Amino acid sequence: MPPIRILAAAAALAFAASSPVHAADLPANRPITLIVPFAAGGGVDGMGRLLAERLRSELPQGVVVENKPGASGMLGAAAVVRAAPDGATLLLGSAGETAINPLVFKTKMQYQPEKDLAPVALIARVPNVLVANPKLPVASVEQLVAYGRAHPDKLTYATSGVGNPQHLNGELLQSLAGIKMVHVPYKGAAAQLVDVAAGSVDLTFVSLAGALPFIKSGKVKPLAVTSAKRASFAPDIPALAEYAPLKDYALENWFGVFVPAGTPPQVQQKLAAAIGRALKDEKFVASIRELGGEVQPMSQDAFRAFIKAQTAVFAKVVADGNITAEN
Repeated sequence: MPPIRILAAAAALAFAASSPVHAADLPANRPITLIVPFAAGGGVDGMGRLLAERLRSELPQGVVVENKPGASGMLGAAAVVRAAPDGATLLLGSAGETAINPLVFKTKMQYQPEKDLAPVALIARVPNVLVANPKLPVASVEQLVAYGRAHPDKLTYATSGVGNPQHLNGELLQSLAGIKMVHVPYKGAAAQLVDVAAGSVDLTFVSLAGALPFIKSGKVKPLAVTSAKRASFAPDIPALAEYAPLKDYALENWFGVFVPAGTPPQVQQKLAAAIGRALKDEKFVASIRELGGEVQPMSQDAFRAFIKAQTAVFAKVVADGNITAEN
């Protein structure tokens, strides 16, 4: 082979060897899109915008938030599944659209999270708070359970829809406490809180951030948080598990970043590293805490294991409560 051709062949081989590394980097010619699968203005949207703002100092491409609400978060998640697996499209996914919905909606799902989405980083665990109408004659979880046992099917509890973490909170409470309540699904936390304050519904499970204005004004009374222990941002509110018969109670929502399956491992690692640095920022952590979240950094492998363990917890509650998209 003539020398020029030998050099050209060597150059081609070198480019071929190096191109996967370049292809596995984040796109540099456009900003990264963080899809929030819920409406603008809510707590999830607030968390997404805080994360995007913090990541702008880590990723030179910049990060923009795009809201794609609908179908219990599944429209936004499906949009990420369909996106190019190049790291330019991220999902701020919750327990609902990434772990619970496949258990509830089953064949109605347009994607399978385990196969179609790759977990990158857990952002925060978000316990719900159980609040009651002030006139309900209970002042503690123990009294609530006693009242529920004495009045089967009389207590009503509102949630943001069938199969979401709030609904599972109620089902787990009924199962462990041996009581029967009536589930009243709503389309959002604001309406739930208004109706609990008015006495139209007895109880609701909502994020602390959403409930706080109602709690401070005395329109609703907090009874407990749904995490295994008291939340650091609400140390005065007991955990449901502090009442001995509910010692195994632990069910909370959580939020993490996902990318389309097939995204190169190098890209996932770069994103995970950038998010990991954000989660060490005290100002960012404090802002998430104000939204009712507990930041909990973990490795990608640990996040995958976390999702698997959480899905098993949700699966048992869904099965025990016979929860489907129709009920």
